[in-house]
Amino acid sequence: MRHIQRRIALLALPALVGSILVATGPAGADPTGPSAATSRSQPEDRESVRLVQIRLTGADMLDKVAAAGFDLEHGLRRVPTGIEGEAVVTAEQVTELTAMGVEVLADDAGFAWSDQADGGIGVDAAGARAVQPSNHQATVRIARADWFTTKGQGFLYVEARTTEGQQADPIVGMQVENDSGKDTPFGFARTMSRFVDSGQYMFHRNLFKLDTRPTRIQVTSSTGGVTTGVVSNWLENAPPPLTANPSYKSDFVDGYKHPQQLYSRAKEIARQYPDIAEIVYLPNQTNGYQRKAQAQLGGTGQAAVVVTSAAWGHEGGNDITVEFVGRPDANLPLALEVTGKAVRVLLATDAAGAPTSTATQVADALRTRSAGLIDRAHPYRTNEGSGIVAPTAGPVALTDFLDQKRVGAPEGEVPRGPATIPVLRIGKHRDGKKPGVLIQAQDHAREWVPATTSLESAERLVHNYRSDRETKKIVENTDIFFILSNNPDGANYSFYNFASQRKNMTNHCPDASADPAQRNSWGVDLNRNYRVGSGHDGYAGGSTNCVSGTYQGPEELSEPESKNIIWLVEKYSNIKFMMSVHSNGGQLFWQPGAYIADGRITTPRPPLGDEAFYWQSAARILSQVKAHRETVVTPENVGGSSDVLYSSAGNVREDLYYTYGIYAFGWEVGGSVYNPATGDWQGGSFQPEWTGNPELVSGHAETMEYANGIMEMFRVAADWGKDKKDPTSRLIPGDGKYRGPVDVRFETSEPATIYYTTDGSRPTLESPRYAATEFREPGQVFHVTETTTFRWFSVDSAGNIEKNYDPTKTDKRNNYRTATITIAKK
Repeated sequence: MRHIQRRIALLALPALVGSILVATGPAGADPTGPSAATSRSQPEDRESVRLVQIRLTGADMLDKVAAAGFDLEHGLRRVPTGIEGEAVVTAEQVTELTAMGVEVLADDAGFAWSDQADGGIGVDAAGARAVQPSNHQATVRIARADWFTTKGQGFLYVEARTTEGQQADPIVGMQVENDSGKDTPFGFARTMSRFVDSGQYMFHRNLFKLDTRPTRIQVTSSTGGVTTGVVSNWLENAPPPLTANPSYKSDFVDGYKHPQQLYSRAKEIARQYPDIAEIVYLPNQTNGYQRKAQAQLGGTGQAAVVVTSAAWGHEGGNDITVEFVGRPDANLPLALEVTGKAVRVLLATDAAGAPTSTATQVADALRTRSAGLIDRAHPYRTNEGSGIVAPTAGPVALTDFLDQKRVGAPEGEVPRGPATIPVLRIGKHRDGKKPGVLIQAQDHAREWVPATTSLESAERLVHNYRSDRETKKIVENTDIFFILSNNPDGANYSFYNFASQRKNMTNHCPDASADPAQRNSWGVDLNRNYRVGSGHDGYAGGSTNCVSGTYQGPEELSEPESKNIIWLVEKYSNIKFMMSVHSNGGQLFWQPGAYIADGRITTPRPPLGDEAFYWQSAARILSQVKAHRETVVTPENVGGSSDVLYSSAGNVREDLYYTYGIYAFGWEVGGSVYNPATGDWQGGSFQPEWTGNPELVSGHAETMEYANGIMEMFRVAADWGKDKKDPTSRLIPGDGKYRGPVDVRFETSEPATIYYTTDGSRPTLESPRYAATEFREPGQVFHVTETTTFRWFSVDSAGNIEKNYDPTKTDKRNNYRTATITIAKK
């Protein structure tokens, strides 16, 4: 039976062991642009936003800050004291953050891993070298011990877990030592940092510099547990299989591109290379780079009125004027005069001829008596509107604020109105028989490098197809779909109006958040708008506040951009791989991506076989990134996104993996690059200088190196599609007689999921799955105390089943694997 369909339901996994088994561990820009003409209504004075470094105590505070409407950077990272990152804020908002308990750091006050040996946790040297306990209640396990080099410097990353990590009084500490090569003693003791997320202990970990590669490490807990582990290499240093070809063509993108340029080039590629490329148009148009015209009259007090046109600004809203007119006569009623697009509000007077109309009364009149010109009119934010409205100096023009160009933005008028998103499809055989790969860039508008990285990858495919053997294999063995910008409205707004725009431009805000000063905070975070593990279902990381940077929308799939992704993967069911390209955190991740904060209940973790396939693919992809200029995405930034980053409710990866069985990656390109001159890791930005320091932060360098990674992902998919080889597996140790209890585990020849039984029944796809000891750890170890027969089979990532066994049918062969562990009776 070949290529079984993978579907992961949001259900609890079955129990994994019987009663006789005990599973144990194995041994900058101005947001408003230039000032409008004096005849235009202006929002309240607003400072230029800036980035500040912040530290939050944990995921709960992160959600609180996001829900309050603060715009948080993607480059968040876990530190021992919580979560650090950057926020896009004004000086006034810095004060608000401080009042919420957020620590605002100086530029040089961020966390840095210690690379100095210290006295550790006071464990006696002899005790630190005690043997692993033999009672199968080991308190310490090593999850990862990785060695890598970058720019001539070596680093060791260690991740370990103690079964007593949740203990709070006293808090359990851990210490790591390493040797200096084969047959050398342990030394260089360092205290490891403990991580707790949403109240739950995660692990201890450290990243530190070493000049000599160690072969083994030893980790000790403050309660006496100790274990040792072997150090592995993280990422390969081999030359890239594609760019190593002297005739290979690359470096096609010469700068950042706005959506019109991206889409125009996609269409031109399809025209130039019709034998291998075409355009697929997504059916749901975006809401458009357009806004209703607005005016805010009377300041921000109780007499302030916010007015919004019924027509879009470019369709007549910008032609509307509103004037509040005072009259000298006594006892006059409130009245409106509408002449063409001019609205005059004749304010009511009392017996002395003084104005008496309140903001609420004026707003009601504009809404109901403006001849359809005014769509919304209301007091400012949460004001009651009880103040008396004063006459204006003359007519005030409404504006959509989209006729101002941000300094430095590309020339050319942005098309108004809804946009149709083209998908560039590249492949020699576009008949649905080859594995499809979806590259989705720029869900978040301000992330400009993902778009250029994706375009560079497309250019490499079509330009090298006829001259490079490896590229030809990709084009002939995969079916690739490029969405170069999935958020054209927001991206245009980022290019032309507000560089820090994250969301799309759909305004779902009620009156309290609908005044023009809030316009840079409107929109939906498209990567919080999907159906699995969403904020609507109680998962953390999506906000219900319409001005939050992570606003999830009024309902799941409320936005045309997210509807389009679902349409695409349902229409083209051969799509088996997906990369959602973001910036600038320097991470590569997958499922689980969200959790319910109370108890930190994640979406279901992928089977161990899928997890192993993700890690294997990540190593291939990131090795090709490293090949360009030795940029290393560190192991701490790879894995399930809710484990290495934070909970992001309703993200696209979860929906595609759990609903459609698609291997869905999320990629934060950019991030930190090691600077040998200073000995520090230098962070990136959403829009780094295109021709910045090519060894550090540079839009061009990031585009080239991450295009290497995307090209390797295509090779992963091509290999997956051609994989017809059955996996093999074994139980270690295997069949045999043992004098006493024995520890056993499974081993596979490649990433594969094992289904097994120990009760004498035939294994099926409903049988228990061999699982990890704990997340980010290897497979569990079974402590067998009585004679037990294991029956099992393995399924690799491509759906090939060991020995061609069919778990859905009963036949006489029963060619599953079997092994009996016989325990001698005393």
